Amino acid sequence: MRQVFQICFVEPRIAGNTGSAIRLAAATGAHLHLVAPLFDLEDSKLRRAGLDYHDLAVVTLHDDVDAAYTAFDGSRVFAFTTGATRSYADVAYEPGDVLMFGAEPTGLPDHVQHDPRVTDRLRLPMLPSRRSMNLANCASIAVYEAWRQHRFPGGV
Repeated sequence: MRQVFQICFVEPRIAGNTGSAIRLAAATGAHLHLVAPLFDLEDSKLRRAGLDYHDLAVVTLHDDVDAAYTAFDGSRVFAFTTGATRSYADVAYEPGDVLMFGAEPTGLPDHVQHDPRVTDRLRLPMLPSRRSMNLANCASIAVYEAWRQHRFPGGV
C-alpha cells in the first residue's frame, strides 16, 4: 500500500505514546519517523502500547532533524504546536506530507518549528487555558484528517 503521509515525532519522551503511534502507522499506512534522542526502544511500555503491530508499521529512526529532512525528500512539513494560529483542519493535505510533533513535555523546539523547511505551523483547537493534549492523540487526530481527505485509500 502506498504511504499517503508521514508522521514525525521529534525527541519523544514517553514510550507508550510512541507505541501508540506505531499502532497508528500500522493501521493507516503512514510512515513513522522518530528523531533522536529516544528512550530505550526495548521499553516494555513501547512494546505493550504497540501490541503486535511493530512488524506491520514502517518506522524509521533518525539521528537528528536534518537526517529526517533528508528522508522527507522535499515533502511539505507541517509542525504542530500550541503556538500556531492556523488550524490543522484548514489544510488540504497532499500525498507525502509530514505531520511533525514535538516531545510530550515541551513540544517542538523553536528552532525546529521555525526552520525554513517547515511549510506551516498548525494547531489543534482546544478550550482556553488548556496547556496541551496527549501526543499520540494529537497525531491520531491529524493523521485521520489527512487520510479522510484522501478518502481513506487502502482502508476498509
